[in-house]
Formats: sequence, structure tokens, C-alpha cells
Amino acid sequence: MKSLTVFTPTYNRAYCLGQLYDSLVRQTHQDFVWLVIDDGSTDATKAVVAGWQNENKIEIQYVYQENQGMHGAHNTAYTTIATELNVCIDSDDFMPDEAVAKLLDFWAKNKTKNVAGIIALDSFKNGAVIGNKIPDALTETTVHDLYHKHRIAGDKKLIYRTEIVKNYREYPVFKDERFVPLGILYLEIDQDYTMLTLNEVVCIVEYLPDGSSLNMFKQYKRHPKGFAYSRLIEMQYSKKVSYTFTRSMHYISSCIFQKKVNVFSGNPCKLITLLALPFGILFHVYVLLKIRK
Repeated sequence: MKSLTVFTPTYNRAYCLGQLYDSLVRQTHQDFVWLVIDDGSTDATKAVVAGWQNENKIEIQYVYQENQGMHGAHNTAYTTIATELNVCIDSDDFMPDEAVAKLLDFWAKNKTKNVAGIIALDSFKNGAVIGNKIPDALTETTVHDLYHKHRIAGDKKLIYRTEIVKNYREYPVFKDERFVPLGILYLEIDQDYTMLTLNEVVCIVEYLPDGSSLNMFKQYKRHPKGFAYSRLIEMQYSKKVSYTFTRSMHYISSCIFQKKVNVFSGNPCKLITLLALPFGILFHVYVLLKIRK
């Protein structure tokens, strides 16, 4: 069995998957399988991937499902993966030639039962690291603390132990919605495990115009149940009043989009939510203004 699964959720991205495929073929260490989760594509994705499978240059698994959104594709990936480690590489991204080798070598030298995986770096095509690097002295942390305690900015690549991810609840799939923030799973894992840090670029990122990263305000309106679910968990695990307050603001806006009057039902931070109510309404107006631009 291979050591690593590189999984890729994709929806109508046949036009750009070739860049990722070519980068995987070039990997100096081939101890991985590429798992493509086709989230209901209506383009040529299935045929394109089948062609690559016939080339037999790398091991490829293909799974088709009805469209559920990125989080639904992650659910399917985690139930399918059998390797020790897994990493999500999006359909518009790709891996440097030595990325797999660096990950597996680092893991072999540093893994312990107390860590859930590795946090590594993303970069743009010009080589610039997204955000900033991780301090050399910070060898172990949680994903939440990386951003909120150590103030590290920018997207980072998360590589998880599969057996650990499988122990946590799946992302909920809401009718007529296609988005739940992926970070909720990582936050729940943070409560029990830390992550090793690797100051090496293992993913090269390109933010396409149809990607979720560039359309977040529209996502707030389209997927209020998914965001409300996320904000409640963030409030539950929050360690700072200021962070709880901002999560409450976001939660209030998601409730307004749902036309949900009772913002206190199932809410772990009712008092702070009450105090945040007028600010949550103002935030909701701000989101509406951003969407209209």
C-alpha cells in the first residue's frame, strides 16, 4: 500500500486538471495515489481522468458523486482513503517535483502518535510564499494557534493522518447548499492533537475566478446553514471573547439569510450573541453591499 493519498475534489475543471496531473507524474517519489473526487461534473472530467489511468504513469483512483460541494467531496475522500497520510490538492493547484519526497521524508523522521499530521507551505507560481513562513522555533502547533496565537498569515497546506481524520464527524450536507467551511474539522482535531510544521513549499496555488476563495461574500448568502453550523462550533471552542464576538456577528448574519428569528437556540454563547446583535445586523448589511458591487 502507498503511504500518501493526494486527493482532489473537482467540479467541471477538466480544463485545468492537466497541470496537477503533470506535476504528479514528475514527482521524484512515487509513493502516493491520486484520488480524484468528481463532484458531479458535467464536462469531460471522467474521460480525461480515464485517459490518464490508461497511461498508467501514476496510480489514480476516480470516484464520481452527485454534486455536494467541496465539503461533501472531502467526506467522500476521507471514507475512501486507506493510506497513512492524505493531503488535498485543489484542481487548480499543483505540486513541486520534490513535494511528495519532502513530505514523506519529514514524516518518517519526525512522526509521533501525538501529532495529527503536518502543516507545510503554499506558494504562488512566482515562488513567493503565500502569507509568511512559519518561525523555525515553532516546530509543533495547532492549526488554530498558528493563525490566532502565532499570527502566521496566508493559506498553508495541511497533511493529515488518515486514521485520525476518520475518527471525527463528517461535514453536514444541507439541502440546497453546497458549502461548509473546511476549517471546522481542523478545529475539532485541534482540540486533541497538534501538528508538526514544515517550512517547505509542497503546493503551488492559483486562485481562479470561479474558486470559492475569491467569492466568499457570495458564499455567505448562498450557504447560510453551512456558515451558521461553522460559527457555532467556532464559538464553542473559542478562547477569546473578541473572537467569540466576531463569530457571533457572522452567525447572526447567517441566521438573517435563513430568516431564522431565534439566534439563541443551540447557541453556546448566548450572552455574547445578545451583545453582538446590533453589530451582526450591521455586518449583514455590509455583506449585502459587498455582494452588490
